[in-house]
Amino acid sequence: MAFVVSQGQLSAVSIAPTVALPSYVQLADGVFREYAHLYRVQPQIRTVVSFLARNIAQLGLHAFRRVSDTDRERLVGHPLPQILAAPGARLTRYRLIERLVSDIAIYDTAYWVKVTLDGTGVIGVIPIPPSRMTVEGDNWLQPEKFIVYGSKGELELTPDRVVHFHGYNPLDLRTGSSPIDSLRSLLAEEFEANRAREQMWRNGGRLTGVLKRPADAPAWAPDAKARFREGWRGYVQSGQGTPILEDGMEYEQLAIDPAKAQYIEARKLTREEVAAAYHIPLPMVGILDHATFSNIKEQHQQLYQDTLGPWLTMIQEEIGLQLIPDLPDSEGVYVEFNLQEKLRGSFEEQAQQLQTAVGAPWLTRNEARGRMNLPQIDGGNDLITPMNVLVGGQASPTDSAPTAAALPKGSGRLMLVKAAGADKPKLGSFQQERDAFAEALSTWTQRQANRLLAHAGAKADGPPELLDWWDGGSEGRLAELQSLLAEHGYRLAQLGAWGVLDDFNPQADGWDPEVMLPWLLAAAETHASQHEQAGRDAVAAVQDGPADGWQDALRNAAAVWVTAAVKRAVTASTEARGFGSHDAAGATGLTKKIWRTGGKNPRPSHRAQDGEQVSLDDVFSNGLRWPGDGQGDAKETANCNCRLEYAQE
Repeated sequence: MAFVVSQGQLSAVSIAPTVALPSYVQLADGVFREYAHLYRVQPQIRTVVSFLARNIAQLGLHAFRRVSDTDRERLVGHPLPQILAAPGARLTRYRLIERLVSDIAIYDTAYWVKVTLDGTGVIGVIPIPPSRMTVEGDNWLQPEKFIVYGSKGELELTPDRVVHFHGYNPLDLRTGSSPIDSLRSLLAEEFEANRAREQMWRNGGRLTGVLKRPADAPAWAPDAKARFREGWRGYVQSGQGTPILEDGMEYEQLAIDPAKAQYIEARKLTREEVAAAYHIPLPMVGILDHATFSNIKEQHQQLYQDTLGPWLTMIQEEIGLQLIPDLPDSEGVYVEFNLQEKLRGSFEEQAQQLQTAVGAPWLTRNEARGRMNLPQIDGGNDLITPMNVLVGGQASPTDSAPTAAALPKGSGRLMLVKAAGADKPKLGSFQQERDAFAEALSTWTQRQANRLLAHAGAKADGPPELLDWWDGGSEGRLAELQSLLAEHGYRLAQLGAWGVLDDFNPQADGWDPEVMLPWLLAAAETHASQHEQAGRDAVAAVQDGPADGWQDALRNAAAVWVTAAVKRAVTASTEARGFGSHDAAGATGLTKKIWRTGGKNPRPSHRAQDGEQVSLDDVFSNGLRWPGDGQGDAKETANCNCRLEYAQE
């Protein structure tokens, strides 16, 4: 085979016949289904395809310019990020990528038509369903033209007007080969199984069989035989009446019953095979036979590295080849999915690793405030390095735990419990400590709400600057909140710890309450940020809402925020007590923990979990290490009153 280049286009000397992309799959004799129809009605294909499309679409797609081999800049005002953010046809970036991935997953091909404006070049892209577009021409190396079939006729497009995505086809370089074709026999088998089930249910749920009449039975009179036949036919067709088998007659089943047909296993096998065709780990699509809490996390990493990684690379390179060159100022410009956000560990893990690697704090105050969507402050661009890093010779400030004196003090509300060694502090009951916590946080929240209402009351022209006022005082509120939360959390953690020590280790051998401080400080910071953000969201909702009645809306939002403070105090109290008891149990050498459901109206899942026992380092069936565990979902932790008991192996 020889090739020539004609007018800048690669052409084959020998013309091969055009290979048409098949659009239908044969499921039975005379039964053909289009790919799109299979996506609509076949649950396993829809599950897998939508899983791929949604997980890729929710990743950010950012535009960059390569400055050097070690530096790049994020593009904001460039046409490329503007096109991706608002491609056209009232599509968002998410919907554009969702449709792109779905089209490729179903057809192994996808099309974007470039929208141009005279004098300005490409201003957007419109996705075209593959069923409405064909690749035309005899050159099997590259398309010569595209034809769009619309409701009012055909539209011919040159290749430079189309961004063409496609997979591998062994016979043609212009088209892909749909994975659905490789699943034809499996889909045909499920189609027949579904058809058999539908027929059985149309028959009133009865299975096919025959009636056997003994050879030595007395002769049937014609009218008796006709009467029995009509009665049996009415029973089979309408399910009415109860036929009586006479003269020793027997019913012999001929069809396979549902248990032997293994319908559930067959449907499960179909999903497994469809997931395998798209290279998706089985637990990701709900097949949890061999899944555990720990290996699902690893499979989540595998999903974004091995399953979605090739998809992302393909999309990035096609955009770089077919779209970016048509844009002005495109030298060194490229797109990249924000995959790192999915591959990173928790914030605590990232912070610890980076701080250890650089040997000092690695964020300025303004950089940290930017992550929280807060405005910059004067002097916030200086990197603060603690003296223990410069003088003490430590690798990072996290090498040593903070002392009790390092814990921030409240403004005279509560003094920290100072526990040294095995000295047991004076603490109230859990309910007393929790109620004191709720009252303190509610009072603090009410005071901030009153300040907000007073500021709003002085503004007769409406609430447009309330959010600016709120953000301006955020730093001070966060500092106060962290102090209050840390103080009460420290008391409750010790309360939980001494509940275990009194039973198993009264002298507190091997345990020091100060080892809990780093965790309690981090938990206080998390709860403070969440509570502050809840207040900010309430203010933003009022500011963005209708101008009429904003005063009442603001008062209602403030009241809701104050009420939420009590629930947060309950949640944080349960979390701190659970953490403290867990820490003391580990230091004491206990090996088993038992979930005990508490409260007047516990969640059904927690009620069912009462008495569940696991190893000390394991998690319970709801994924929590202890009641209120901050690593769990809010639906499992909010307002929880459960507790733990401990035992030896």
